[in-house]
Amino acid sequence: MTLAELLKTIRQKALLSQESFSKVLNVSVATINRWENGRATPNITTMSNLKSFCMERDIPFNELESLWLQSKRRGSNGTDL
Repeated sequence: MTLAELLKTIRQKALLSQESFSKVLNVSVATINRWENGRATPNITTMSNLKSFCMERDIPFNELESLWLQSKRRGSNGTDL
């Protein structure tokens, strides 16, 4: 599963629309859309908020964190930095 797919799955497990999810995480709806389409990734502050969000709802966070870290280690062209 990709980071984008997992972010969407987490939102859907919480039964939230992109708009509701964006309000919970204090980001724009466009940001949620970019994450779910693989055009952007959350920043470190948002990852902290996502961790709290997941913990409050008993949603596993480890895979999301792992995929996020992998994405940060890769350059925009998919090569390691």
